[in-house]
Amino acid sequence: MKQILNRLHANQCVVMGILNATPDSFSDGGVYNQLDDAVARACQMQADGADIIDIGGESTRPGAKAISTALEISRVIPVIQAIRKNSAIPVSVDTTKPEVMRAAVEAGADMVNDVSALQAKGAIQTCVELDVPVCLMHKQGKPETMQQHPVYRQVVAEVKAFLLERVARCRQAGIARQHIILDPGFGFGKRLEDNLQLLARIDELVETGYPVLVGVSRKSMFGMLLDLPVDQRMTSSVVAAVLAYTRGARFFRVHDVKQTVDALKLCQALT
Repeated sequence: MKQILNRLHANQCVVMGILNATPDSFSDGGVYNQLDDAVARACQMQADGADIIDIGGESTRPGAKAISTALEISRVIPVIQAIRKNSAIPVSVDTTKPEVMRAAVEAGADMVNDVSALQAKGAIQTCVELDVPVCLMHKQGKPETMQQHPVYRQVVAEVKAFLLERVARCRQAGIARQHIILDPGFGFGKRLEDNLQLLARIDELVETGYPVLVGVSRKSMFGMLLDLPVDQRMTSSVVAAVLAYTRGARFFRVHDVKQTVDALKLCQALT
């Protein structure tokens, strides 16, 4: 994981492959529920050029209902353990729960990716103790209701202010500066116009000096803008990653690893 952080801080690209161990995620829910399928998918993404695998056991799609800690652990930990037996690729755990964070890192995860920016009770202290990189994401509301009435006056300024406030809390608690990554949270309590503003002005988050993760892969914004179903959003997702790259983003969370890696290699060759 140290190599991943070094690349980010050296302005080099990092691609995170998405692995959902869930029955209800918006794009690939239920596809990788079986352990062998999950491990095969992780290995394929690594072969396609992924630098890190992000494993989630609880769907955070709009309308998703919360699940118990025990159920989330039962979905995530066996996958992490199985990947660790087959590969040394860095692994991130996508969770909001301190208990899952701890169990995942003990099982071999290298990073915590939290869509609630470590707001759960005990989450910050847990990550201090675990001493692993953390990704702090902005969202408005809870997944179950976040897309019903999202409202912003200045979305970029509000997202930036929230993330920097969370950074301050994390730093005060003892999380190392080099361990912090920011994510504006595309699609999490955001209207189409909000997502487009964030993508167009992602450089304003890059200017904070922290690595910025862009997670637009197959998002509903492309469905609304281009009238595309989930399984036809690869091209628009890759183009959005390229646009984010031109604005300074270097960390990309994606479903379509090979296509994104190839596009970013071309970008890097031209800069």
